[in-house]
Amino acid sequence: MHDTYLYQLPPLQPNHTCGGANIWADVSSSSEMFCSAGSYCSTITKRIPCSSGHYCRMGSTSEQRCFRLSSCDSNTVTQNMHAYGIMLIAALSTLLLIIYSCSDQVLTTRERRMAKSREAAARSVRKTANARQRWKDAKDATKKGASGLQAQLSQTFSRKKDFVDPEEIKILNQPTTETDIELFSHSHPITSNMVGSSSAWPKEKGKEPNDLMQMIHETKNDPNIRNNIRVEIETRDKNVTARVPKEKQLHTHSQIFKYAYAQLEKEKAQQQENKNLTFSGVISMATRSEQRKRPLIEISFKDLTLTLKAYNKHILRSVTGKIKPGRITAVMGPSGAGKTTFLSAIAGKAFGCKVTGSIFINGKNESIHSYKKIIGFVPQDDIVHGNLTVEENFRFSALCRLSADLPKPDKVLIVERVIEFLGLQSVRNHLVGTVEKRGISGGQRKRVNVGLEMVMEPSLMILDEPTSGLDSASSQLLLRALRREALEGVNICMVVHQPSYALVQMFDDLILLAKGGLTVYHGSVKKVEKYFADLGINIPKRINPPDYFIDILEGIEVPSGSSGVSYKELPVRWMLHNGYPVPLDMQQNAAQFDMYATVNPAKETDPDSSGHEERSFVGELWDDVRNGMELKREKIRLNFLKSKDFSDRKTPGIFKQYKYFLIRVGKQRLREAKIQAIDYLILLLAGACLGALTKASDQTFGAAGYTYTVIAVSLLCKIAALRSFSLDKLHYWRESDSGMSSLAYFLSKDTIDHFNTVIKPVVYLSMFYFFTYPRSTFADNYIVLLCLVYCVTGVAYAFAILFEPGAAQLWSVLLPVVFTLIATQTKDSKFLKDIAYLCYSRWALEAFIIANAERYHGVWLLTRCGSLLKSGYNLNDWGLCISILILMGVIARAVAFISMLTFLKK
Repeated sequence: MHDTYLYQLPPLQPNHTCGGANIWADVSSSSEMFCSAGSYCSTITKRIPCSSGHYCRMGSTSEQRCFRLSSCDSNTVTQNMHAYGIMLIAALSTLLLIIYSCSDQVLTTRERRMAKSREAAARSVRKTANARQRWKDAKDATKKGASGLQAQLSQTFSRKKDFVDPEEIKILNQPTTETDIELFSHSHPITSNMVGSSSAWPKEKGKEPNDLMQMIHETKNDPNIRNNIRVEIETRDKNVTARVPKEKQLHTHSQIFKYAYAQLEKEKAQQQENKNLTFSGVISMATRSEQRKRPLIEISFKDLTLTLKAYNKHILRSVTGKIKPGRITAVMGPSGAGKTTFLSAIAGKAFGCKVTGSIFINGKNESIHSYKKIIGFVPQDDIVHGNLTVEENFRFSALCRLSADLPKPDKVLIVERVIEFLGLQSVRNHLVGTVEKRGISGGQRKRVNVGLEMVMEPSLMILDEPTSGLDSASSQLLLRALRREALEGVNICMVVHQPSYALVQMFDDLILLAKGGLTVYHGSVKKVEKYFADLGINIPKRINPPDYFIDILEGIEVPSGSSGVSYKELPVRWMLHNGYPVPLDMQQNAAQFDMYATVNPAKETDPDSSGHEERSFVGELWDDVRNGMELKREKIRLNFLKSKDFSDRKTPGIFKQYKYFLIRVGKQRLREAKIQAIDYLILLLAGACLGALTKASDQTFGAAGYTYTVIAVSLLCKIAALRSFSLDKLHYWRESDSGMSSLAYFLSKDTIDHFNTVIKPVVYLSMFYFFTYPRSTFADNYIVLLCLVYCVTGVAYAFAILFEPGAAQLWSVLLPVVFTLIATQTKDSKFLKDIAYLCYSRWALEAFIIANAERYHGVWLLTRCGSLLKSGYNLNDWGLCISILILMGVIARAVAFISMLTFLKK
């Protein structure tokens, strides 16, 4: 018989069968051979009680000294480690508080410094504006007064080499006008008193020259003003195409903001010069070649018809026309007229429909997706990040979607211009807000939704009801901002509901649709009343024309006058008026008109001719299933379809976008610190409860406690990880549709979640480990739990992307329980054994038990070997278990990412 306390595996026999004849030494059948807990046995015949300050586990051959802060009385089985757990959680809480507080403080300080720089730059620009205005007034007055004073002034400024006469500035080798020199707006106009004083100057020769000289000396001797003027002049004189001075001159926030605000003041001055900027007409600013920086996009369509495949029903029919760059086109009509469908068709977003007819981009039959980098689509819902400020939303969109070659000062200028034009200066640093947390107002949120597309300088803007929910003043403010976009050649098409008369006059073109998607009018806004008047439909006094037209198309109003035209005849009237083909089923309405004989009929069949056949229930069910599968197949095909890029814009690559996404997600998580704290608190309570209720059993090597640990940690971490992708689906769909990198978005979310992956095991073990105090080390338990959290986080990503929030939560709760039950069942069935290999719970539980079993020596070797063999575990597979957990996490993330691309909703 072997001395069980000195028994070791035979050398060079790692697969030894647990001793063969020593099966009697198993703890369950021969517990008397194991030294009792609270005592240690140096030999098989001697048992010594454990002394104070020491602890003795079952089967100990010597007593172990307790740690300093733990309490150990005599005959103690294990030391009390609660004090170390409390210290660890206190240290961790302090560290997290420092991280969150310092990060938040850094962000706050940085924003405050940027705000100070921005305000200082605005003050400097205003000061420069006043000085330039005084200089201009003095110069004009001097020219009218006396040629001698003019000569004296010329000699004075000729000695200043760094100052350039504004008359000598040239842009594109042509002398600039006075408006080009003025950088500043109507906030400092020339009053009538100034003009009067200049004309009366000869009468007051003794006083006026002194005032002029004082103004000139103030302008000449102020270094800030002169530097600002010199930078602005050199900018236009030396580098017109780059829009900004050399990069080395604009590297600080103050310099960048000065440049941005100076350009804004110049644009205001140009706006002040063009009084009719808001309305359509001949605008000198629009004719300047240097204003047209964006590629032009013209969309024309002929006989555009959309038919629902499932019901064989027309939702848009025989629409012909074009939307032109530099013009704002309004799409109006009653409910069910296909207004949003029309926008979806020209934007390439019409799914589940059979599209006939032609759509041309700049006269070429090309895909609209080839221009997605320069197309802005504003959805009807306000899809804006509520936990970011207005400026942060704009800045992120500009960084990711503007050209990568565009200098940073120009990007700042674009963001500042959009904020200024949309009237969002007062709320630029306010959080947008969500449904749960109040932020900016609804009208401001609507403008932010539009501004997200304006900051990327699109060539085509498609807006779905941008003025819905806005009052008249906010709507006009938004239209003025869009008018400025149109002046740069942007093609703007938007759906509007019940616009006021003043708002209608701000549009250039109008598309009026009737029910069924038929065109009633498509042309200039100024000619719509004349067109209907020619049909005998006159607008009553004090009635808004758009409201009256829509009421007629709804059938609510009967056309006034003696025309006798029915609203059902208006689409045919429009087709005959323009010589368009008339569909076969509408020719009976056209037969009463004389001009019908000159019109070629449309070559199409009656859509209802094949729909009257009565089908069985099974046939209809099969058609629905088939149409649904075709729709999904079409979406998947378009998600992976790679169109040629004709936008001529190189946006930032994946790595730069990853950086921008990382900064954005980091800010969002810092503002969700309370939610993170609740997650940590729940994990802390779970660790304390499970640690107190499930003591580490030597007979099972702590299997029971580790089983509950796998279930609890998997469940809690999955539920928390669902928030990463469940709450941002709409935002991702919008951003990916605009050309942003899906990989950068996914990796940024996963990278930020690694912080929780590292911290959460420490939070849980700070209670569980020091309550149970197993024989395995804290490091071993932490590594296993770290890999488990990494694995289940990837599984949660897949659930969040594949399922709706409710179903994803249900799967996250159900899966850990089912997997753990399968992993702990006896492997009598080969099927269950094979299934267990696919369960992450099995590998996590094996890693926990192996790490604990490695710490048992001597008499425990026999029980350890038999117990591991019974469970199907191998003492040498700890590294394999860790590797498989990491591999499962990687595979789950790959599945989540592919699902995100495959099932992307347009």
